[in-house]
Amino acid sequence: MSLVIKNLTKQYNQHKTGLSDYSITIEKGILGLLGPNGAGKSTLMKIIATISKPTKGTLFLDGEDIVTNPDHIRKVLGYLPQDFGVYPNLNAYEFLEYIAAMKGVGGNGLRKRIDMLLEGVNLIADAKRPIGTYSGGMKQRIGIAQALLNDPKVLIFDEPTVGLDPEERVRFRQLISDMADDCIIILSSHIVSDIETIADEVAIMKNGILLTKGIQADIINHVEGKVVETLASTDEVAQIKAKHLIINTSRQKDKTRVRYITNQPEMGAAPVNAGLEDAYLFLTHNNA
Repeated sequence: MSLVIKNLTKQYNQHKTGLSDYSITIEKGILGLLGPNGAGKSTLMKIIATISKPTKGTLFLDGEDIVTNPDHIRKVLGYLPQDFGVYPNLNAYEFLEYIAAMKGVGGNGLRKRIDMLLEGVNLIADAKRPIGTYSGGMKQRIGIAQALLNDPKVLIFDEPTVGLDPEERVRFRQLISDMADDCIIILSSHIVSDIETIADEVAIMKNGILLTKGIQADIINHVEGKVVETLASTDEVAQIKAKHLIINTSRQKDKTRVRYITNQPEMGAAPVNAGLEDAYLFLTHNNA
């Protein structure tokens, strides 16, 4: 299974472009989409989910044009949008049965599948409570469950871990990792660690343009040998910030540990292993 996107453009008006000549091929496994706010991640996902139409460009799922024939992807699609809404008066069972009916999912195995999904997102104990009484994280988990109802072959998650606590995020990652061999999973996040721990490939976007796509090791190669750390005084931190791209800082007694990217490190700075966050910040900063 593969999704081939060529020269995709989404023009909202003459001043606003969501995507610009965007081309990417997505195979089975988990693709992590990274990019700052306004990068075009949600626009891309809405077009793939056939909620929005591109201004120009083509999308083919296994050779079938899904712009002209959206039902080809809709019947195998699971989608969790960023602004997912629920019916507050329904409980989890009622809500998932309603979504199943809208997706044309039914049969004798439906209740068993709903139980399995509620178990997977840790909501069995609260399944008979109205969803309106749920916390934000619980609503997000019911959103994840509805996306999986029809045993999809293409899964799109737009910021799925927003509102989830660390334990729930681990559970979510395990849930979709178990499915990755059999379907295309597209996962967008601004939390680099979520992508780092789960994605087979990563695509980095900015301003509607694809900056790079590949396995994590290839993307990290962009900053290999350029990431250093040093202990610095307040004045020294200001000097480093003026000349280099700072990744993060942490207080240590009367000094600050500074991690930054450079071709010419300051005196006393030691090289450290680069990670995906280093590469992401470097690429999005240098493609302003």
